[in-house]
Amino acid sequence: MSKTSKFSAATLAGALAVAAGTIAATTPAQAANVKCYGVAMAGQNDCAAGPGTTCAGTSKVDYQGNAWKYVEEGTCTEMMLPGDRMGSLDALDRDLPAM
Repeated sequence: MSKTSKFSAATLAGALAVAAGTIAATTPAQAANVKCYGVAMAGQNDCAAGPGTTCAGTSKVDYQGNAWKYVEEGTCTEMMLPGDRMGSLDALDRDLPAM
């Protein structure tokens, strides 16, 4: 490798390291996600929660109480849902599919 090539490679590596550091320093921290029960629409839950769900996309009714969806921490119990429903950090006994 010539001196010019070595210099160019080192310069490029240094520039990439600086760019990566700048991006990391200016990117806001991601909020944690939590399981929020009773907020998913039918077929849009994130995974198993109880009878009637086996994994992602298997909830049978809107706002199924034993099906969860990941939401940003701090938002679950504050969501505006129809019929005076509220999200919960624990499984609910409401809006369960008929067995």
